[in-house]
Order: sequence, then structure tokens, then C-alpha cells
Amino acid sequence: MNIASLVSTFAVFLWMGFVVVLVLVVVAAWRGRPIKKGSLIILVIGAVAIATSLLSAGLVWVNPEERGMVVSALQPAGYRPEALNPGLHFIVPFAENVVLYPISKQTYTMSIAPNEGQLMGDDSISARTSDGQEVMVDASVIYQIDPTKVTQIAIQWQNRYSDDLVRPVSRGVIRDAISQFSVQEVYSTKRDAVSENITTALKEQLDLNGLQLIDFVLRNIQFSPEYAASVEQKQIAEQLAQQAAFVVQQKQQEAQQAREVAKGQADAAVTVAEGNAKSRLINADAEAKALELIQQALQGNPELLTYQYITKLAPNIQAMLLPSNSPFIMNLPSMGLTGQTGQ
Repeated sequence: MNIASLVSTFAVFLWMGFVVVLVLVVVAAWRGRPIKKGSLIILVIGAVAIATSLLSAGLVWVNPEERGMVVSALQPAGYRPEALNPGLHFIVPFAENVVLYPISKQTYTMSIAPNEGQLMGDDSISARTSDGQEVMVDASVIYQIDPTKVTQIAIQWQNRYSDDLVRPVSRGVIRDAISQFSVQEVYSTKRDAVSENITTALKEQLDLNGLQLIDFVLRNIQFSPEYAASVEQKQIAEQLAQQAAFVVQQKQQEAQQAREVAKGQADAAVTVAEGNAKSRLINADAEAKALELIQQALQGNPELLTYQYITKLAPNIQAMLLPSNSPFIMNLPSMGLTGQTGQ
């Protein structure tokens, strides 16, 4: 409770006391037992009550979120040019009075939803795009009274600035901004530009009338049923096209994967073939070198071949029969073998 309220409350109690004392004094005098100095008491209490009432009428407390416009019968214009700032102020009792205006943020909402806006029912803004399509716009305007222009608001709009200023100006600016764009731009590509244009124009209009725009919120844009159906069909077609493109991409990836697998298999087969060929070349080279060494060994020792032949025979062979037309390849008797060899 501020000081002005305390003084006002004290004044009320004084008047109540004045009435009570007055009644007591009158009743006592009527009964023939007058109260000593009753008249003086009544005068003192009455004087204090009057003084307190005058003081209460002259004291004004302005809260931090408010500014006060002083209506004055002592000023030629009928009001003080400067608004009262937060704090305790004194005005001329009964010749001046103060009208308080809030400078805190306020929101005015225009919505298609019945219970969201300042007005009941559908309060959305109907607008036409540059290509003739009708759209319904939901919007909120967040604003406040300019603390330095409270007197201007009080003179021009009183307490009607919300309904008679913010509402019509906002609806007009929104319609003008929407009319500069096509429905496709409003729907998708330039929605931010639409909101920016509205914000700029609305800020200028409100500033001229003593209000400050804090923010503009483009809540929703609703299209006609016909256009909404066409947009939905377009979205379905785009989704189908994207799905088809995904399938094609998937098939291309599968084909590429198959090509990579086939290439890998082919490379593996070539590698195996090259390995086999190298192995054969190595074996052939080794056999050629072995035959060359054998040839060199036989040239120096012809009996080596006979020795190798004998070592390959079974250990229990004592004699051998050869065909009549085959020459002896060795002289067995000279090697100490028993038995006969015939033709």
C-alpha cells in the first residue's frame, strides 16, 4: 500500500470518528448530560478530517508500470503537458485529477480460433494475394504505450487505443502486405519477407500515434479449400517423385555394387591365373635346370645312369629276362649276379 492510499484510509477513519463523536455529543446533550468540550472535540476532529481529505485528494502514487496524465482546470489547455513519472506526486485537490495509463507490454491477437483473440469467434484477417487468392491470417501484435507520449494517447485515444487503433491499423497493414505477394510466395518462399514488411509498416503507423511496436507474430496463414487441396495434391506428387527418385538411386547403387563385385571377381581370377602361370614357369625352369644338371653329370660319368637304374629295381631281383630283340644294357655277371639271361 502506497502513501497516498494510507492517507486516504486515514481520512476515512477520521470521518468515521467524527460521525461517532458527533452522535455521542448530540445524544449526551439530548439526555441532559452534555460532554465537556464536546463541541471543541467535534471541531478538532472535523478539521483534521478535512485537512487529511484535502491531502489525500492531492497525493497521487504512480506505479513503475504506469504513467499519469494530469487533467487540470488550472491549465489553459486543460491538462499538464508532461505526464507523471513513477513515484509520489502532489496535485491541486479538486482542481486536478490523474488518469493512469499502463506502459507495460500488451498483446492484441486476431485469430480464427474462437477463444484465442480479443474478440469471440473468427477474428482472422481476410486478405487477397497478388494473384487473387484469398487467405486468412492469424496474427498477434505486441506493443506498449510510448512513455514519452502518454499525453498524446490520452488526448487522441483515451482508453480506446487497443480497439480503435491497434486493431484497424494492423488489419489494414496486413492486407496491404499480403497483396504484394503471390499465394505461392506467401505460402512458402517469401513468408519471412511478408512478416518483415508487415512489421516495418506497422511500426511506422503505431509510432505516429504514440505506441511502440515490440513484436509482430504471424501466427498462421490459412488458404481457401480449393488451394489447400491443390497444395496437398502437389505435396503428394512431390513425395511420389521423391520416392521414385529414391528407388532409381537405390537401383543405381545396387547396379554399381554388382559391377564392383564382378570387377573384384574378375581381378581375383586374373590374379589366380597369373599366379598359376608364374608357378608353371618356375616349375618348367626348375625342371630344365635339373635336366641340364643331369646331362652334365652323365657326360662326365656314363655309368651313373646304369647305377640309377639298378637302384630303382626291387631288392630281391636276381636276374632279368629281356626280349630277344633288346640289347643288354649291362653286364650282370660282371656285377656278381647269379642266374642266366636268355633271349
